[in-house]
Formats: sequence, structure tokens, C-alpha cells
Amino acid sequence: MPVMGIVCFIQTNMKKILFAAGFLSMIACQQTTKQTADLPLTDTALINQGKYLVSVTGCNDCHTSKIMTDKGPALDSNLLLAGHPAALSLPAADPMTSRNWALFHFNGTAVKGPWGTSFAANLTPDSTGIGMWTEAQFIRAFQHGDAKGLAGNRKLLPPMPWQAYQAMKPEDVRAIFAYLKSIPPVKNVVPEPIAPQP
Repeated sequence: MPVMGIVCFIQTNMKKILFAAGFLSMIACQQTTKQTADLPLTDTALINQGKYLVSVTGCNDCHTSKIMTDKGPALDSNLLLAGHPAALSLPAADPMTSRNWALFHFNGTAVKGPWGTSFAANLTPDSTGIGMWTEAQFIRAFQHGDAKGLAGNRKLLPPMPWQAYQAMKPEDVRAIFAYLKSIPPVKNVVPEPIAPQP
């Protein structure tokens, strides 16, 4: 076979091979997504994926209390993702300042701003956290910003970036839910938001 014929043969077959590889890869991706959706919430790989996502999306920044160490603030492992501690009172803030600024408590679990005062939710599997939540509620909170994942509830308040998280794939939200259901439950009734002062 002449050289040009060999080149044409390779190019023609290479296109077929690349098409077939792309098609198989698309099927594999769909199967992976389906498999992820079918995994039980107790699956180790799903939980590990959720732990990774919780880490890189900054959930601990607001939902875990901080303690001061000789190297600066660190996460309080006893209150991992337990939200704003019920016993932690907030100092009064100047209403004019909180109308124009977002003021974060040192602990990181409470914020005052034009919307009032918001407190980070308890994300542990205790009944005072997300222990009674369904997976559908958790996904709804991410996708629609409805408090407690219930349609018709108030929207999640700043600084919770649900508008950014709503673009997350459902399988990623499911992995986060699986991880949160696997951590130790912490009994902590987070205060209700406080409306802005006139």
C-alpha cells in the first residue's frame, strides 16, 4: 500500500477510534453519575467525596466554631460543623455600622449586616441540626436557598452563598449530605435570625 494510502487509512480509522472513545467515555460518565446516585449514603467513597467538598467549599469557615491557639484561630473539633453555639452571646453593634457593613463575630459563626443578624446552622446529624432532614430537603436548600430545605420558607441569609452553590451537581450535594450524616452529632440549638434594627 502506498504511503499516502496508509496515511489516509490511519486518519480515517483514527477518526472512528476517537469517536468510539468519546462515545464510550460519555457512557462511562453517565454510568458513574447513575452509580453515584445509587450509592447508599453510608458508602465510604461517597462520604470521602463529601468530606473533600465540605473542605474545599469553606463550610467550616462559618459552621465550625473557632478557638484561639498560639498559631491563631483554629477549628474547634468538638463543635465540628455544629453552627453558632447557643451559649455564645453577641455584643451589641452600632446600628449605623451594621446597616452598611457585614460584621463577623470572631468565632465566624455569626454575622450582622443590613439583613439583620444571621447564625450559621448546625449541620451535624443531631435532631437540633440536619438529623431529621431528608436528602431532598438538603438538595432543595442548595438549589433554591429555602431554609431547612422547605418550599415557602425564608431564604437562607448571608453569608451563606447558596446562589453560587445552586450550580453544584446533585451528586456533589448528595456526597456532602452523606458526609454530614456521618460526622458525630452535636446537640446545639442555633438561635433564630434577628431582624435588622430600625
